[in-house]
Amino acid sequence: MTKYAGGALIPVIPIRHDDSATITVQLVAALRRMILSGQLPAGVRLPASRTLARSQGVSRTTAVNTYEQLAAEGLLRSLVGSGTYVSDTILPPVPAHEVPRGEDAVPPRLATLSRDASDRYYTRLAHPDTPRAFVTGMPAFDVFPMALWSRLSARHWRGGRSGVMRYPDPCGLMELRRSVSQHMRANRGVTCAPEEVFIFNGAQDAFNRIASMLVNPGDPVWFENPGTVGARNSFIACGARLVPVPVDAEGLDVAAGLEAAPEFRLAFVTPAHQHPLGNTMSVSRRFELLRAAERTGAWIIEDDYVGEFHYGSHTPPPLKSMDASGRVVYVGTFSKSIFPALRLGFVVAPPRLVEMFERTAAAMLQGAPTGAQAIVADFIDEGHFTTHIRRMREVYAERRDALMRAADRDLEGLLTVRPTETGFHTIGDLEVSGLSETVVAGAAGAAGIATAPLGRFALSPIDRQGLTLGFSAVPAARIGRSVAALGRVMRGLV
Repeated sequence: MTKYAGGALIPVIPIRHDDSATITVQLVAALRRMILSGQLPAGVRLPASRTLARSQGVSRTTAVNTYEQLAAEGLLRSLVGSGTYVSDTILPPVPAHEVPRGEDAVPPRLATLSRDASDRYYTRLAHPDTPRAFVTGMPAFDVFPMALWSRLSARHWRGGRSGVMRYPDPCGLMELRRSVSQHMRANRGVTCAPEEVFIFNGAQDAFNRIASMLVNPGDPVWFENPGTVGARNSFIACGARLVPVPVDAEGLDVAAGLEAAPEFRLAFVTPAHQHPLGNTMSVSRRFELLRAAERTGAWIIEDDYVGEFHYGSHTPPPLKSMDASGRVVYVGTFSKSIFPALRLGFVVAPPRLVEMFERTAAAMLQGAPTGAQAIVADFIDEGHFTTHIRRMREVYAERRDALMRAADRDLEGLLTVRPTETGFHTIGDLEVSGLSETVVAGAAGAAGIATAPLGRFALSPIDRQGLTLGFSAVPAARIGRSVAALGRVMRGLV
């Protein structure tokens, strides 16, 4: 850069007066870029603040504040009686032709386990932010009792500030732990003390904690194949050796699991509504799994993500309610039964793990927002939660029936949609020979229809092609129109 007696010649910096950033912030940002890019090299003298102010059309106060900010960042140094200079500690930038690009660029370094999880199981498919067909795992926003929830919320936010603004108890608000304990006993057949209930920032947070507590690198973990994506990545991130165990009409095939890894450390299951296939684990298969865990000293993680929503005459009990030896760690969530933005989940821990949960909670110091927990506790204690569950069972059963009727009408010969008595979604088996489930899912997505291929959930290849079809998020009329649209998409691919 050419040197001048009055300091380096700084080009006029465009100032946007309609920008939310102040003039000082804009000048600082521009000069910082010049210094770090080498346009103003180390050791060069800058013009006096009065000269900078005149050349940039700003006040001298603004110029002085700009230099002071850059000096505080270590980019400038001032010498009394000499002037302001770019710091000598600024390293020259790497020439553009020497910066690796494309295939030659150095990839970011990741821990081995994180890299393994992201390379093998990363997917761009995620929950949409708005309800539409055929989203899975999203409750019906349109019938949620918002006015009631607003009243409960206002009650807490009008109360004492410390109650809703303090750091939360890392184990969970005791009022909510007590409410969950009572609800599980009265409605789910699970007897547990409030101290055995732990509140998390959603079920995924619980899976992360459980995996880090119970699994060592290399430990064999039975995992349903196909199975839920989020939980399996929690176990991969902890170094588990996932053992894909096939699922049949009765649920996890325990005999196949014993053949593949007889000394398993942990088994992960979704007994109420297998994710994604939708089967309910039979009573005999549940006892098989419990006996296998007892013989090997293994733990069982029961993900009861939609266990509240059964549409038949008898709701199957949680696996936890059949556990006589304390091997089952039960994971529940309010994301499905209330709404996902709460980010509240809970664990019912076996008595022998309670102390470990307390210790790790205290060490991590992660707690869910106290206000949200207090509102949910009142929602349960005042009977609103049970009323809401009953109402939503009716709504979801109606929407499921609408899906089945529309499928019979518009998807014949394309997809065989399986009936289900539980959950928020079902499966459509692909009937067209030579047509790929990923191609169908991609074409459907382009048409605004959210569905996923079964292969997305598989640890190892499965001999089945199909699509997930959620029915909980939108009204029956929209489901019918969306089924017709999916039929048109598929016929266009045949």
